[in-house]
Amino acid sequence: METSTSNHFELTRGNLWIRVQSGQLTGFRKEGLEFIHTADQPGWGNSDTEMFPVIGPMAHLNYTLELPGGRAVLDQHGLLRELEYFPVTHSDTELVLEKRYVAGTPVLNSKYPNRSPQQWLSWPYSFTFQKHFKLSPNQLEISFLISGDTGMPFMLGYHPAFNLQSSDASVRFLDKDIPIQKILEVGDRALEVADCSELVLEDRASLSVRTKGFNHFMLWSPHPGMLCIEPITYYPYRAADSGLSSGFMLLNDSPVEFSVILEPKN
Repeated sequence: METSTSNHFELTRGNLWIRVQSGQLTGFRKEGLEFIHTADQPGWGNSDTEMFPVIGPMAHLNYTLELPGGRAVLDQHGLLRELEYFPVTHSDTELVLEKRYVAGTPVLNSKYPNRSPQQWLSWPYSFTFQKHFKLSPNQLEISFLISGDTGMPFMLGYHPAFNLQSSDASVRFLDKDIPIQKILEVGDRALEVADCSELVLEDRASLSVRTKGFNHFMLWSPHPGMLCIEPITYYPYRAADSGLSSGFMLLNDSPVEFSVILEPKN
């Protein structure tokens, strides 16, 4: 079953349900159990966002990058989050949204003036960014399709926030288990989980997070009631690379796709 307004969509398949508002995944439930943190809960004023075309802080670079295509002016995590999603297609179980950007177009920075001195942002390349939601009987797949100017450098990170049900929640991968308290202690730099494509959030109900194309994660929490499990192409806080240059991938003539699969385990 699918319901929608111009910027509000709800999809249902079996015992899974999602809500998407203005491009944000603001609800993901299995049999009534909510996995997604919402903006009215303590911790973070969003449910999810995308980090593109850079990940990480820009203040230490005076908000500018000199690139082969020209000068970029960016704030924390890029400028994609400042653009509006428009629906492309939707059905009972799938939804495709899109953002478009034309090279050099000034974009007003929503952090200005209270949280940033940089009023306008810009990027010297044109691109199209699609966000796909697909409900299967047992899982939600969120994929991203990026196309644009050939040779455009970019990083990509997906930034969903999960609602924690218990104080002893943890993240498990391979033979390691990271308690929420350790993630809280790292603070805003976020805890890196390198060379990893699958994590499991262990809470009252377990949630598997599997990825394709990202290869790394960041774990961030400002409050014990929520946790961001962030698939990333590059961890931006490496001391040896303050200029971020080694973190870029390059677009070629074909669109590139990344995906995240969320699967409740019980």
